[in-house]
Amino acid sequence: MIPRYTPREFADLWSPARRYAVWLEVELAACVAMEGAGLVPDGTAARIRGKGLALRPERIEEIERTTKHDVIAFLTHVEELAGIEARWLHRGMTSSDVLDTSLAILLRDAADKLLARCDALMTALAKRAREHARTPMIGRSHGIFAEPITFGLALAGHHAEIARGRGRLETARREIAVGKIAGAVGTYAHLSPAIEGHALAALGLEPETVSTQVVARDRHAAYFAAMAILAAGIERLATNVRHWQRSELTEAEEAFTAGQKGSSAMPHKRNPILSENLCGLARVVRAAVVPALENVPLWHERDISHSSVERMIAPDATSTLAFMLERAAGLVEGLVVYPENIKKNLDRAGELYFSEAVLLALVEAGMPRQEAYVLVQRNAMRAWQGEGRFRDLLAADPDVAGKIAPDKLDGLFDIDHALAHVPAILDRALR
Repeated sequence: MIPRYTPREFADLWSPARRYAVWLEVELAACVAMEGAGLVPDGTAARIRGKGLALRPERIEEIERTTKHDVIAFLTHVEELAGIEARWLHRGMTSSDVLDTSLAILLRDAADKLLARCDALMTALAKRAREHARTPMIGRSHGIFAEPITFGLALAGHHAEIARGRGRLETARREIAVGKIAGAVGTYAHLSPAIEGHALAALGLEPETVSTQVVARDRHAAYFAAMAILAAGIERLATNVRHWQRSELTEAEEAFTAGQKGSSAMPHKRNPILSENLCGLARVVRAAVVPALENVPLWHERDISHSSVERMIAPDATSTLAFMLERAAGLVEGLVVYPENIKKNLDRAGELYFSEAVLLALVEAGMPRQEAYVLVQRNAMRAWQGEGRFRDLLAADPDVAGKIAPDKLDGLFDIDHALAHVPAILDRALR
């Protein structure tokens, strides 16, 4: 986490102060559940809470330098502040009961913040997609002119992808909202499933189905994978913006604000810096997936090889994705679209994008498909080389004219027909 790419609320979420506060909430929830089971004197948790403990992260870190154990350092500090009542905390629990349950809370809360940012990006994409629902542009495959689409349809495709990513993240959020208060190896030797259930319910979590000393890490791997796919979707959007902004196209570009400068050497430059930034940050989010997957096969009931990894990738990946979602929403909202340039590039295709319509008409007229393909292609290549308009070349070709009447040929060059189903696609994507 570096300030440049960390939204304020994510800095707060992953701060030491927040981490230790959540640890205390887990301990107190477990304490209340144990009171209900008669294992801890009634009112213990309330009395500790009533002391208004002001945890000092720097003091916990000072103690840890001696104990070499963060949870013990935390409990020692709580005892310093709460006094003798604190002896009942952590009864029958192991460190991972606190650590994994707390991590679940933090990842769940991070997911909620990410989902809200997904909604903002989807709202921006939907608005711009509707705005340009009927702005025809040339579609491209392999970067080469293909058939017509609309600019709104292109944006609707990104909206649909982000919506799918949001769905995956929502599923991962449910799957990660799982804790454990089951003791050293998950057998409740000094606790019970009922105690765990009551404590976790108070924290808004479900119990792990079969815990060891830890919550199984396949849950975490799915969470990081969902974030990586969402980041990849943002990168695809950003990559398209970068291409649309190329000098040869200038179909759309990032907003260029007053006072902004594009190059230290070239005053004329207007660069797609936001989109390029998003492409770079997507690599950071994706980079968390392999370590998360490698955390799954821990030894037996647990080792701690996952711990150091998660201390890094959980704050970094969630914060970076949050920043990306915010930046992408702003990028879409401010995107400057140039319909006149979009039309120029559509016109540059010289109506070659109607080649499939001609091919199908020849097939329907009784010509074998591959023979028809050769006829259409030879005229298309002549048009490509500047020997004339595609429609005129087809009309002058006796092999084509013998199969397709002039009025029928003219009817094949109908962009409205080519785009007739775009409104239905947009409705499907944006509803």
